[in-house]
Amino acid sequence: MVSATVGRGAVLGAVALSLLAVPARAATTTTTATAAAHTPATAALPAPDTAGLAAVLRATVAQGAPGALARIDDRNASYRATDGFADRTTQRPLATEDRFRIGSVTKTFSAVVLLQLADEHRLSLDAPVDLYLPGLLPDDRITVRQVLSHRSGLYDYTNDLFADSVSGFEAVRNKVFTYRELVALSLRRPRTNAPGAAYAYSNTNFVVAGLLIEKLTGQSVRTAYEDRIFKPLNLRDTFYVHPDTAIPGPHAHGYLTPDRAGDPLVDATDQTVSWAQSAGAIISSARDLNTFYSALLEGRLLSRAQLAEMERFTPVNGTTAYGLGLRRRDLSCGMSVYGHTGAVQGFYTYAFATKDGARSVTAVANTSNNGAVLDRLGGVLESAFCGKTAKK
Repeated sequence: MVSATVGRGAVLGAVALSLLAVPARAATTTTTATAAAHTPATAALPAPDTAGLAAVLRATVAQGAPGALARIDDRNASYRATDGFADRTTQRPLATEDRFRIGSVTKTFSAVVLLQLADEHRLSLDAPVDLYLPGLLPDDRITVRQVLSHRSGLYDYTNDLFADSVSGFEAVRNKVFTYRELVALSLRRPRTNAPGAAYAYSNTNFVVAGLLIEKLTGQSVRTAYEDRIFKPLNLRDTFYVHPDTAIPGPHAHGYLTPDRAGDPLVDATDQTVSWAQSAGAIISSARDLNTFYSALLEGRLLSRAQLAEMERFTPVNGTTAYGLGLRRRDLSCGMSVYGHTGAVQGFYTYAFATKDGARSVTAVANTSNNGAVLDRLGGVLESAFCGKTAKK
């Protein structure tokens, strides 16, 4: 069944288009778009491919995600799409307003706090971490910049914690770690490279970032996030609840895909995420993440100088590069977008925006440990930013 309605939106002269489709598996796909006059900053962008967006979400669910959602914000325009379920038990449809665990998208929030401290002359990016946290690391050449750009060489302890996805998760689901315990797990292993020699993604780096935040602010990470980012941007759906295990308010359940094919999905919604903390424990919504990245890239959270430092990128592969807690993704239409990806048990997230923050998109699938889902979900970026010119 397909239906469409056209009417006026809240903005004078705006047009609202709603499309409702019900696939055979009883999930619901909805796409809502409100188009308005664009500012000059967005005029050169092609319109989002809303049909392509819905197709990406259907394909993501077909690959094993119980549900998937996407929200595009483009100044006065908003495009929203969902497919599948927020809860497999009740079969409640996923909603674009649902909250979820954002995983490593948290890293951008942590980097913003440290760069704000650099703006306040309380931190130097090129100073050794040991200047602020004496004796924490075995090499006093490791700098704050190298930590934030994943060039420290510190081993990623999560490789050992989650060598087996389900048993590893169940072992830490309700456990509470200190930051220093997590760093100690990393230091049991040799470093991956000399400081500054190579890019090597490691959650250990952003555990160190959390320690730096708490040392330099005299506050908990939670308070620093709230006072410096959540409250100023009025992020009403964004929380750092560690060590509590529940997601507040309306939310999607997250399902961990086991390593062995055929085993049932594991509901991983409730957990401390203490194994990640400042590397991956924030809860948010698509609306709030779009607001955050737009504000960041518009220059509302950092000085121009510190934002430029954040955007000094190291190539990772042919289509991605990494700055300071920020990814750059190069798309098929020649456009580059900026944000981060997130993976935490039960959730995959893509959250990216244009260089000027004018258009932003967040896409979520409520499963993890499924590479096919992650790859399919990434197609949202092409539909959101390249429109119908995207390579299919």
